[in-house]
Amino acid sequence: MSRTPAYAAELRTALTRAVRGIDERDLTRATAALVSRYRSVAPASAPILASRVHVAAYAAYRMPATHAALSRVLVDVAGRGLEPRSMLDLGGGTGAAAWAAAGAFESLETITVLDQVEDALDLGRELVADASSPALASATFRRAVAGSWPELDADLVTVSYVLSELDEAQQDALVADAMRRGRAVVVAEPGTPDGYARVLRVRSVLLRAGWTLLGPCPHSADCPLARGDWCHFAARVSRSAEHRRLKGGELSYEDEKFSWVAAAAPGVLDTLTAEVSSGRILRHPLKRKGFVEFQVCRPDGTAGREVVSKKAGERYRGARDADWGDALP
Repeated sequence: MSRTPAYAAELRTALTRAVRGIDERDLTRATAALVSRYRSVAPASAPILASRVHVAAYAAYRMPATHAALSRVLVDVAGRGLEPRSMLDLGGGTGAAAWAAAGAFESLETITVLDQVEDALDLGRELVADASSPALASATFRRAVAGSWPELDADLVTVSYVLSELDEAQQDALVADAMRRGRAVVVAEPGTPDGYARVLRVRSVLLRAGWTLLGPCPHSADCPLARGDWCHFAARVSRSAEHRRLKGGELSYEDEKFSWVAAAAPGVLDTLTAEVSSGRILRHPLKRKGFVEFQVCRPDGTAGREVVSKKAGERYRGARDADWGDALP
């Protein structure tokens, strides 16, 4: 059973503790700089997390959202039967994906986070110090630079919210590094048109190498969405008081938009759940009296409208509970 909600609460507590004592004006300025950088789609010319204050601001401002997105992705992947004992996070910074993986996979025993910014790794170690998950509390945070990763391998390799910082050649090299090291690979990016374009490129690389998609696509054909549309999903994020102050928001929640792809190396799927869903829900369902209308991506490689009426009985009851990003009942 997923422990994602419990670990999300633990992470919020750890983040509150981590930013305590840092001048709020410094945090606000650092957050504004990060917001400006993340709205840019150009490759980074220098490390984005340039100081301890920037790292703390990133953790308070971005970690809850990244954790929520990766939690939804990894719980979905866990539903395919993946039970990794080891995880390797390339460019994992303060460890959001590690927290998500610990919540999604009870099987997880070892976690290694690699990043080039020592301040980020230091904060990552601080955040997991009191984690209730043994795998998370004993996670290794190790300095390494893209292109010179240590020769490690793992059942699961994650690359999340990293590709936008790299040019295309560097992106391809990072994905190749992930594939060499993992039995399964998960890549997540912001749920924007350019974020999805990067995910599509990764998807093509995985398929050309003979890997089997684990999600979100229910097929391995070309993306059927019309030009100008893009595949993305959303995760609800609970905001702490610190989070609201840093973002200048009043609501107690926000929705993090993300795009993703996951795949298993040749031979790995033999041990997983081979059944593909009937389709992936691409937008918020329209729930009307007596029927529910969906926009879905189908196993036959097409996308379009699906309607489940009250006459469908049990399927209709499942459709009433289904949400954006879920499998179509």
